[in-house]
Amino acid sequence: MTDKEILLLRLANQQLAGSDIKEPHKLVGWMGAMQSQNYEMAKWGIGCRIQGITNKDVERSYDDGDIIRLHILRPTWHFVSKDDIYWMLYLSAHRVKMANNSADKVLGLTDDLIKKTNSIIEKALRDNAHLTREELKNAINDAGIEADNRRVNHIMFRAETSSLVCNGAMRGKKQTYALLEERVPKTTDTFDKDECLYKLAYKYFRSHGPATLPDFIWWSGLTTTDCRRAVELIKDDFILEPVGGQTYIFHRESVPTDEVHLINLLPAFDEFIVSYKDRKETLHTDHHKKIITSPGIFQPSISKDGKTIGSWKKASTKKDIITAEYFEPVNKSTEKLIGKAAERFKAYML
Repeated sequence: MTDKEILLLRLANQQLAGSDIKEPHKLVGWMGAMQSQNYEMAKWGIGCRIQGITNKDVERSYDDGDIIRLHILRPTWHFVSKDDIYWMLYLSAHRVKMANNSADKVLGLTDDLIKKTNSIIEKALRDNAHLTREELKNAINDAGIEADNRRVNHIMFRAETSSLVCNGAMRGKKQTYALLEERVPKTTDTFDKDECLYKLAYKYFRSHGPATLPDFIWWSGLTTTDCRRAVELIKDDFILEPVGGQTYIFHRESVPTDEVHLINLLPAFDEFIVSYKDRKETLHTDHHKKIITSPGIFQPSISKDGKTIGSWKKASTKKDIITAEYFEPVNKSTEKLIGKAAERFKAYML
């Protein structure tokens, strides 16, 4: 299997070569989880995979609680479908919490203190009150617990990993928090670990494959032992193909796209780049620093047939839709295709 064959399969599986999925939360459910610390860009990560959808359609799904946003998997923001939120928290919340244990100790956030702040937060958000971080910070301080911006960030992080809070509806341009159980009623308190590992691995390799075990370990944030177990559980439904000293895993029913000269304007932190530990197929090492500008910071990128050929951003003037910087000069045919992709982005933003 060549790099080109890997990319053509990934483009199809990641719904970047056309998709039958029409609803935002179903697209998120297909992907398993989508990194979303840049909220505006993350919405376009959904929009660029569903033909004809608009920013308002994605926001409606978000405000209605069909899409949930919180820290999950690796300790960063992700979109998750309401149908997957509880079992995914069961698998990953402990690992996410562990990533911040050292900082919590420095900030004096003991388990007893977190119980108190969780109680304050729960009371403030009860009966579908959707409050901003600043409003919750004030509630915590008013209760006699000192919470500056850094401390309240970690307090809210712990509230998320306790399955207490998630995103609420947008209030203008401001993010809010809400009680998770009021957004998504809980149906069970018990989960089978193997079943959850199976579901997470199935979703990842079905939507992101061909991918490797190290890719899945990176994406999921789970232990190597758990990830190996997960791959063992799904292997009957997947092809495991050795390539260049690594084993690539993809679903038996995966079909590569046959579309050529496929241009995608990918958002910052898009799953097509960020969800793999080894990004050599799509991003040449010579261009890493142009897209990954510092540790953990991924810029919006232009993809042609899965290969990253440049970066882009929304234009600051009405004359243009986007401005682009290419790694190498592009021909007129490619420029025309990028123009069409920009028009699609413009239609999404209306």
